[in-house]
Amino acid sequence: MRGAGDDMTDVGASLRAAARRYGTPVAVTDMAALQTAAATVTTAFPDPWIRTFSLKANDVGGVVARIGALGFGANVVSRGEWAVARRAGIPNHRTTFEGIGKTDDDLRAALRASRDADPLGWLAVESIDEAHALARLARTALGKGTLDVLFRLNPSVQPDTHAGLAVGASGSKFGMTADEVTTAAAIVAEVDGLRPRGVHVHVGSQLRSVDAWRDGVRRALSVVALLRGAWPTFDTLDVGGGFPVLPPAEPAPDPARFAREIPPLLAQHDADRRPTRFAIEPGRALVARAGYLVGRVLHVRDREGRQVVLDVGMTDLIRPALYGARHEVRALTSLGRPVDGPDSPDAGEACRVEGPICETTDHLGEHLLPALRRGDLVSIADTGAYAASLASTYNGRPRIPQVVLEEDGHLVLARRRGSTAALG
Repeated sequence: MRGAGDDMTDVGASLRAAARRYGTPVAVTDMAALQTAAATVTTAFPDPWIRTFSLKANDVGGVVARIGALGFGANVVSRGEWAVARRAGIPNHRTTFEGIGKTDDDLRAALRASRDADPLGWLAVESIDEAHALARLARTALGKGTLDVLFRLNPSVQPDTHAGLAVGASGSKFGMTADEVTTAAAIVAEVDGLRPRGVHVHVGSQLRSVDAWRDGVRRALSVVALLRGAWPTFDTLDVGGGFPVLPPAEPAPDPARFAREIPPLLAQHDADRRPTRFAIEPGRALVARAGYLVGRVLHVRDREGRQVVLDVGMTDLIRPALYGARHEVRALTSLGRPVDGPDSPDAGEACRVEGPICETTDHLGEHLLPALRRGDLVSIADTGAYAASLASTYNGRPRIPQVVLEEDGHLVLARRRGSTAALG
């Protein structure tokens, strides 16, 4: 049985096998790596912490099901993600519904689930407008059901991350001020069956330090302490996610480093004003390292240096074009021969690696690669997060197949390749 500590030789052989069986481009999720990541998060935030997986990071049902089996519920931001979670076997009571884009139909669906005695873990409200909408709809759609409601706080902090990922900044579109949370909670509390239950805070993604996260949690705890005086059921703090997965050369705090901030923050509040229920909702931290994209070389040429064009690019992995993200590209074959590991003979020269899309921003960075020719295979690392879920069919390219690499080395198709017939 293959373990998470095995080197690239073993994984490389499996990636080549996936390309032979399913064609390229193909996405592969390594279960050994996923299980290692899940264990790291669970050790840092053990029971009774509520752990939910943020489906926006990876919405492949076969992957979500495996994460559910590892003790994680689902955190969703749409009825589409909710449906994926249900099909993956995650029940409503282990699913939380958040996100800024909830429509009236989304709210009605959450209310109907409570009416039908199958409630979500909770629904998180983003604004006073949404609180009014939820209260209005609940008067006719909730019946005798009960729905727990959290309120998203904008902590007004400046996290150490890319500006596009700093959702806890004061000018972002997410969440409410402390005063707005108080108002929204009062609106919700007026409706029988809607139960104000706590605060949700999410500082941002790819956090390079814990400082802003600590400040965000501190401010959320203050709101919980205030509102517990009004509603004894106001007992929950969801601290979001944001645990980083950065290139190996970049230092980053691990989940345990974030967890160590919680006890001293709690100690600043009287016991009867502290939350008694805690939650996290990691996404990237669980799946990023487990993912690989496998592509095939289309062109190799000298053009102000060596240039390699692949059949995999921004429709399959938009993060480099969107955020300038770095993903390591390695050769799986060189001139038709297998290559494994970074220390292989002919370690390579600097190449500009490009994708196949008709956009100059479809660029994957500069990487050291050995001699390549048309048909050779490469892998792109750390693509388990925000690749499949952000994929598109731009340029008329069907979505690529999603494959799970089991611990015993077997490959299992989790989602088949899309078809050109389904386009248009």
